Amino acid sequence: MTKRALITGITGQDGSYLTELLLSKGYEVHGIIRRSSSFNTGRLDGVYQDPHSNPKLKLHFGDLTDASSLQAILEQSQPDEIYNLGAQSHVRVSFDIPEYTTESVALGTLRLLEAVRRSGLQPRIYQAGSSEMFGASPPPQNESTPFRPRSPYACAKVFAHNIACNYRDAYGMWIANGILFNHESPRRGETFVTRKITRAVAKFSFTRWGELHLGKLHPRRDWGFAGDYVMAMWLMLQQNCPQDFVVATGVSHSVQEFVDAAFGLVGLLPAQHITYDPRYDRPSEVEDLRGDPSKARELLGWSPSVDFHGLVKLMVESDLQLAKREFRPDARARAASSFEGWDSVELAKEFDPWPHL
Repeated sequence: MTKRALITGITGQDGSYLTELLLSKGYEVHGIIRRSSSFNTGRLDGVYQDPHSNPKLKLHFGDLTDASSLQAILEQSQPDEIYNLGAQSHVRVSFDIPEYTTESVALGTLRLLEAVRRSGLQPRIYQAGSSEMFGASPPPQNESTPFRPRSPYACAKVFAHNIACNYRDAYGMWIANGILFNHESPRRGETFVTRKITRAVAKFSFTRWGELHLGKLHPRRDWGFAGDYVMAMWLMLQQNCPQDFVVATGVSHSVQEFVDAAFGLVGLLPAQHITYDPRYDRPSEVEDLRGDPSKARELLGWSPSVDFHGLVKLMVESDLQLAKREFRPDARARAASSFEGWDSVELAKEFDPWPHL
């Protein structure tokens, strides 16, 4: 029998990698996407072009803020597994829109669990947690470390984690919580600091000028590769009983170290391009997150395949390919012919595809 999986947040970084993994294992994959006036399935382009191109991938319009759509999608998809990845997941932005963040992350999880409970279905459920839930608790953080959240996003994730535990205990629902530390990839959103850095590095390698505006560089994070982490999600749902797992590399690095590694790959000096901007600081910062993945290693047999420097290299090389297309000589030559008399710096600024960095 073909297994059916339902993924919320399927168009995000994790959702796209998870979709590819499940399809490779023969699953029928259903995903929830929000209705938009433009196509928002770019990360799924490798496996989805139109509703007829891949009969094992089916997308449904819905939203975690809309209980009726969740109920209808559950009835249509009849999933064996559910991966709840949908969220407003930008930590800094959660300070600006705390109500919506809580609505989608905390109450969205509650709506989904309640819809499953009322449906009569008995799927295995993966609830996406976050290392941000640990907040001010000192590293290393494991499954027993107390949560001390420092942002609206983290507070909402703590609620989602606890309500998942409550539904597991109260109703016997099969729910595993994955507490994932920072995981990145070339598919990471461009407003997140790691991708912002690698895009800027790629741009500067062609223009040799420009500024990258960043907040504080001393906070430390445990960074891994998203493609590795979705494997851990799947493994959690293949266990005999639901449990909670920390997924991490066990090693932390500062934002400054990420900057140095990325700039070093293209032979540039960060000091010539980095500008501190307090607008990117959080009202309450999390200083150091470093996970202890011992339980995942022992019970799931999981370990990361990409280390910190391999991750930075992977992201920089991907963005260099993107920049190569943007700054290809023929395009610049055609542009220059229309702006005779402009100096090179003016011309570069005029045709800068990433002016906001």
